[in-house]
Amino acid sequence: MTVKKETSSNEKMINYTSKPFYEAVKRIFDICCSVIALIVLSPIFLVTAIAVRSDGGPVIYSQIRIGKNEKPFRMYKFRSMCVNAESMLDELLPQNDLTGPAFKMKEDPRITNVGKFIRKYSIDELPQLINIIKGDMSIVGPRPPLPREVAQYNDYQRQRLLVTPGLTCFWQTYGRSQLSFDDWMKMDMNYIQRRSFLLDITLIIKTIFAVLFKRGAY
Repeated sequence: MTVKKETSSNEKMINYTSKPFYEAVKRIFDICCSVIALIVLSPIFLVTAIAVRSDGGPVIYSQIRIGKNEKPFRMYKFRSMCVNAESMLDELLPQNDLTGPAFKMKEDPRITNVGKFIRKYSIDELPQLINIIKGDMSIVGPRPPLPREVAQYNDYQRQRLLVTPGLTCFWQTYGRSQLSFDDWMKMDMNYIQRRSFLLDITLIIKTIFAVLFKRGAY
């Protein structure tokens, strides 16, 4: 049985406002940019697919994630872990580097040699451009959580599901894996309240620099 966490006194509910015009423009921008990126980055897709396939496992890894309004969808990534990674998770949970429901481990033994490289440059996330075109995700928005993570959310944390999840977000540009789960939540709530086309463009530019300089990635 899942026990729902209570919202603490320092986790204030945000003032969420619907922005239909912004959402419509953002959707057009997402589709156009994703189609262009798929064409331009197709050589990287090909080389990555060959490299990932070299260990005999599948090239693409798909996983159920939770999107806007708690709607589940299947998210795509280049496989960066060994084939039996999910079955190894339970025994690795005590070594979680994060507090809270999310799991991150700096020296995760499940990550392959190819996986270490493509994660460092976020190449493993590129197949999510397909998710963006499908409408499951946006270029900018809170990262989509796993169902088991959402099951542990309190009311405050559940607010990050009010908007479409994204390929990048605030915490992807400010420390990435070096931040705590609480920092992720604060940054996501900040984005939801401040979201605008100008902020999205700013975060996209900052993400490019964060990836190029490998800040906080593992």
